Amino acid sequence: MNGSLVVVGTGPGKAALMTGATQTALARATDLVGYGPYLDRVPRRRHQRLHASDNRAELERARLALSLATEGRHVVVVSGGDPGVFAMASAVFEAVEAGDPAWRELDIRVEPGVTAMLAAAAEVGAPLGGDFCAISLSDNLKAWSTIERRLTLAAEADFVIALYNPASKARPHQLGQAFELLKKIKAAATPVLFVRAAGTADAEVVTTTLGTADPSRADMRTLVIIGASTTRRVGRWVYTPRGERGTP
Repeated sequence: MNGSLVVVGTGPGKAALMTGATQTALARATDLVGYGPYLDRVPRRRHQRLHASDNRAELERARLALSLATEGRHVVVVSGGDPGVFAMASAVFEAVEAGDPAWRELDIRVEPGVTAMLAAAAEVGAPLGGDFCAISLSDNLKAWSTIERRLTLAAEADFVIALYNPASKARPHQLGQAFELLKKIKAAATPVLFVRAAGTADAEVVTTTLGTADPSRADMRTLVIIGASTTRRVGRWVYTPRGERGTP
């Protein structure tokens, strides 16, 4: 087969944060496949076909991309952020595993991008300077009980926690539930960061504490970071020391 498939991430929003490898893949593509708003971020060339779909159509999108590649097309699947973090790379390989055996012979690559938690951390300093984890609060693909268990274990292990997908119109209550759970384990003074539209000109940062955090501040463009016991503020900056006792 002469076709190819590259999964890319456009980064958090700023063109300058899109990698050169991603830009090269986009320029070479015959077909761009992705969620409509993400496709809007990339320049379109006259020879290219766009295949836009809804946000919840990940597997259908992946199957379409793989089918196009088997036809000899050079396909780029476009994600926001990094394609391997709560994004399309996983959906592509899930489709490969369950789909046409010929898909396993395709030239498939994943190009890394700047994911939301890295862009959000850079807006405020270095809150991910020590051990951290990322958890999506979306229960579209997993049970809320699974999310609660992971939050509990992450809090007990004293990780900094980056929360993806903290709230949506369909899930306005879950971030509040997550905060209530975390308050049982983490101190009320634990720093909490709401970073909206990180990595763009519209970036907004709210620094507060777990005891006073207002979950209504978050929407789907917000990344929420909950600190560890060592996370601290220095002026307007927030950072987590690399050492367990706060030493370098």
